[in-house]
Amino acid sequence: MTSILPHISLDSGNHPQYSIIWLHGLGADGQDFVPMVEELSLPVAIHYVFPHAPHRPVTVNGGYVMRAWYDISGNDISAQQDALGIRDSKISIDALIAAEVARGIAHEHIFLAGFSQGGAIALHTALRQNIPLGGVLVLSAYLPLAETAGAEASAQSRKTPVFMAHGRSDPIVPCSLGLAAKAQLSALGYTVDWHDYPMQHTVSETELRDIEAWLTNRIQK
Repeated sequence: MTSILPHISLDSGNHPQYSIIWLHGLGADGQDFVPMVEELSLPVAIHYVFPHAPHRPVTVNGGYVMRAWYDISGNDISAQQDALGIRDSKISIDALIAAEVARGIAHEHIFLAGFSQGGAIALHTALRQNIPLGGVLVLSAYLPLAETAGAEASAQSRKTPVFMAHGRSDPIVPCSLGLAAKAQLSALGYTVDWHDYPMQHTVSETELRDIEAWLTNRIQK
């Protein structure tokens, strides 16, 4: 049985029937997005889960040990990908999803969200669920192991809506990688809501409002 990652839990109200599992970026931790989601105004109570990625050496950073969902070997993040690390992180997120279901949250009320590396893992995981999720939010990220996505994505997961947001001048995860992911997902039959902004590798106030609107359209009072 997969152990549950250490995480921060936060309820925005009483008796939440929706959950959002929010994955941080490289070198950050679960605390990173807690202040941001507190700025979201949604019509129902949400149970937020902010897991901490394991510590591991990251090759592109000289082998420095930091929280990371997988290793990155060089500046071209789409080359020489750490398939084992990506798949291990997917198993960890599967366990978090299962824990929410065990708490009584329906699959269609569970959302995955993530920024950068976290967004890549959120997307990779959502595509491989046998039951559709409420949605997946992919912020300043890309589709990892894109060459396997077509064969491994489940038919049911194609019902999971996708929100993608990217800075047009992102120097870390080029916007072109996000657009390539959008094109591939659309070709596979996913409904993708794409947003881009005049920013770099960050999250903007306008983006938060777009996230808020997108989530509000997918949750019920």
